[in-house]
Amino acid sequence: MPAVARIPAAEHGVTLGDFFFPVFLGERLGSRLQGLALAVVGALIIGAAAQVVIPLPGTPVPITGQTFGVLLVGAALGARRSVVSLGLYLALGVIGAPLFKSGGHGIEQFASSGADGALALAPTGGYLIGMLFAAWIVGRLADLGWDRSVVGTVGAMLIGNLIIYAFGVSWLAAALQIDLGDAIGKGATPFLIGDAIKIALAAGIFPSAWWYVNNGRSAGPR
Repeated sequence: MPAVARIPAAEHGVTLGDFFFPVFLGERLGSRLQGLALAVVGALIIGAAAQVVIPLPGTPVPITGQTFGVLLVGAALGARRSVVSLGLYLALGVIGAPLFKSGGHGIEQFASSGADGALALAPTGGYLIGMLFAAWIVGRLADLGWDRSVVGTVGAMLIGNLIIYAFGVSWLAAALQIDLGDAIGKGATPFLIGDAIKIALAAGIFPSAWWYVNNGRSAGPR
């Protein structure tokens, strides 16, 4: 196990989400209700971040805050709760809640029937699917303590981004019927600088938050 994950075994599975509620409220809610509440909060955070949209010329994939929200939720909640949160987010969006980018919703964000009745993939549907897997992996790494150091946080966020791109770019290639190189040019390359900035922000946020948890408060995880 790499050095970034060397935390006491008793702390495996403890993430920043465990410190979200005040102790007195956490004791009243119980662990299951806390987990559900955190999943709802995570889904709302991702939905809010998805409304930050900057269209780019030459590609149907815009810059959004959605990816950053997904990775933050994954690292903050851990694997199990982040999967519940992303599952809730996707389910609510599919049934009509305006939580996808620019208030989008519905199964049409993934695929729809074309004029000839054939299945037509939506260009950005793969990114949504990839976010579910990315949140789980980043959450699992956070369970192991990766988000407690700068190096570990950067590594976890890089892995999460790669997972999202793996799903998103391959789906984009199929949706637009273009080769993989063109899909990378439209669905990954334009976002690399922004991703680097987001990863740098996360690398500052998570280790600092853990420093506060360990040094700035006396209450341990509930």
